Amino acid sequence: MITIIKNIEVYAPEYLGKKDIVLAGDSIEDIKDDIEIPKEFLDIKVIDGSGKILFPGFIDAHVHLIGGGGEGGFKTRTPEIQLSELIEGGITTVIGCLGTDGVCRDMRALLAKAKGLEEEGITTFIYTGSYEIPVKTITGNIKEDIMLIDKIIGVGEVALSDHRSSQPTYEEFIRLSSHARVAGILSGKAGIVHIHLGDGERGMSYLEKVIKDTEIPIKQFVPTHVNRSIGLFNEAVKFAEKGGYVDITTSSDPNFLEKDEVKASKGLKMFLERGIAVEQITLSSDAQGSLPIFNERRELVGLGVGSVKTLYREVRDAITEDGVKIEDAIKTITSNVADALKLNKKGRVAKAMDADLVMVNSSDLNISNVIYKGREVFSEGKLLLKGTFEKQ
Repeated sequence: MITIIKNIEVYAPEYLGKKDIVLAGDSIEDIKDDIEIPKEFLDIKVIDGSGKILFPGFIDAHVHLIGGGGEGGFKTRTPEIQLSELIEGGITTVIGCLGTDGVCRDMRALLAKAKGLEEEGITTFIYTGSYEIPVKTITGNIKEDIMLIDKIIGVGEVALSDHRSSQPTYEEFIRLSSHARVAGILSGKAGIVHIHLGDGERGMSYLEKVIKDTEIPIKQFVPTHVNRSIGLFNEAVKFAEKGGYVDITTSSDPNFLEKDEVKASKGLKMFLERGIAVEQITLSSDAQGSLPIFNERRELVGLGVGSVKTLYREVRDAITEDGVKIEDAIKTITSNVADALKLNKKGRVAKAMDADLVMVNSSDLNISNVIYKGREVFSEGKLLLKGTFEKQ
């Protein structure tokens, strides 16, 4: 199947101007100023890109694919994610993780869910482990998980500075990090250590010490939830100044931010204003985690579920409300994530890259079309593909 997107403004994520994009099978075949469609070819799908902008497909590097939560008892366990939620959020690649519960949810179930979602159409990867150290794996150790299981690209989310963590020693954390590093080198993967940061007083101290005392490079780590508080945010600025990645979480109600939490879009702007290179900044949703729901008097009235749709919501807000350039904002959920996680066919609009694309309206930047590996799955606001057990 050949698809041609005509006359569309392209952010690759760098701005390329108006182009025509040729998709052949699951890859981008060509990008040209004007493509004349030969009449003798009948099996060509043409999508009119007039009045629209084209982005690389979005990569969400932190989603609880089989559900999260549970900290309020078994009834507060959140449900698994459905394919349609990912499509509507413009997510074309998703990385799954466990979280607090490594007992009733395990790596085998996470791997099975990731495989199921990929069979339905989306690209998936996962981290091995959960909050706790030592890490619970599939094969019995971190190195074998990363090296032998294709979908496993690193370790995470490992909890530090949080009352829900396993309170690991510094030596345990170093050992975990070194195993992930070596496994990544041997397998050609990122071997990333994806770190949940809580609101404890220790903050990023373990990370600072590892960078100072060992040979493990700073970009082996991706600390997330750095916008949890302004204090943690300021620590993250110092970490980024040394060359590290920082990951901002988007799944919060912007009308009811906790304590001194920093809204994701504003956190992006603040990092840039403090001189942090945009290439070091990523956003992730923490979707399917449980979230408090407040009424207008800020009274807790229930629990909700974090949404992957917040990922692009915060990017759009950064552009429309906070004045961040489109190129910079979109990098945080495309090329930056692909580079950090070594997803070499993702995150860019370029020849021979995977044909994972998102089209948005120029007028309001709302998502209009989503393409998974050359297949249109969302068109003009209408779902064309649903998960196996979703109502068709």
